[in-house]
Amino acid sequence: MKIVTIVGARPQFIKAAPVSKAIEKYNSETGNPKLTEIIVHTGQHFDADMSDIFFRELDIPEPDYNLDVNNSSHGAMTGRMLVKIEEVLIREKPDWALTYGDTNSTLAGALAAVKLYIPVAHVEAGLRSFNRKMPEEHNRVLTDHCSDILFCPTRTAIENLNREGISGKDSSSAAGGNRPLVALVGDVMYDSVLHNMEIAEKYSDILKKLNLKPKGYALATVHRAENTDQPERLKSILQGFEQIAQEGLQVIIPVHPRTRQSLKNSKFSIKNSKLNFIKPVSYLDMLLLEKSAQVILTDSGGVQKEAYWFEVPCITLRDETEWVETVDAGWNVVVGADHKKIVDAARFFKRPDHISDLYGDGHAGEKIVEILVNDGCLGFSNHCKTRNNY
Repeated sequence: MKIVTIVGARPQFIKAAPVSKAIEKYNSETGNPKLTEIIVHTGQHFDADMSDIFFRELDIPEPDYNLDVNNSSHGAMTGRMLVKIEEVLIREKPDWALTYGDTNSTLAGALAAVKLYIPVAHVEAGLRSFNRKMPEEHNRVLTDHCSDILFCPTRTAIENLNREGISGKDSSSAAGGNRPLVALVGDVMYDSVLHNMEIAEKYSDILKKLNLKPKGYALATVHRAENTDQPERLKSILQGFEQIAQEGLQVIIPVHPRTRQSLKNSKFSIKNSKLNFIKPVSYLDMLLLEKSAQVILTDSGGVQKEAYWFEVPCITLRDETEWVETVDAGWNVVVGADHKKIVDAARFFKRPDHISDLYGDGHAGEKIVEILVNDGCLGFSNHCKTRNNY
């Protein structure tokens, strides 16, 4: 079996790593037929601090293809990716296209594959924010509805799919039956955290570099278009951060390239700010910064979950979240961009006593490979009769 893995953004590198390791483990076991993984990097995150370093730290094989598609509008980026991914798929003739998350790379990969009658498997399927103003929401919905296997991280994700009429039941439906296969496998990012946290604690010196004491600072990330592309929202968020810093809690902000540009456009004066703006950090450094923070303020879905796993209070800078389990568990509060709510949440957050096992057992990558091998092969044999377009 040949699998084409399509990634393009920092969170996707993190999600893909456990699956790549599970493929390597499967191939090392005697008697197993070989799985071939072809990695396609669309180039959506092209900054070395957001891309290259993640492949090295996560020990992911170097991409077989780097499409270098970035720095353009959503439509132009998705269209260029679609063309280039299609060329790769025609050349490689894979049995499966494996997509991750909710980026433009996700949607382009799924569309390119289905047009060529190549089965699509979607990792992190079923997530919904129910905010149709988010480009990511459209990406994840459209990808789910053209996927043949949907790998869900939570039971909530499965319920979301059921409400939309996606309710695959058995393995014979995968990639060729009337219904897709829907599988609860857990969260691949949890796999990554469990594997990499010990490495981070051993090798990362980010706290020393920044002269930080554990639980002595707030960690903040802002990158979503809904915040960076709306000056009033970004201004209000920064105002909240400034007040937190003025009240004595240092605020560390690894600056995403999009946010950096928005700060320039808004003429925000970093020099006159009490906030500590730093360059994007590596995955291992970010894990240690998250675990050691007193509180995390973010609009990132991945960071919300990592805060939960590290038992660090999280304040979400959005009007909703797809990770509702973290809110229900009391570890996450959604405040939007209101600076007063941001400050109040940081002041009065009531920390729960414990976390629950909401995101699986840390073996999602292995479960994904097992399903692709067993159910995917069966579905592919039924599906290949129609694959005559390439």
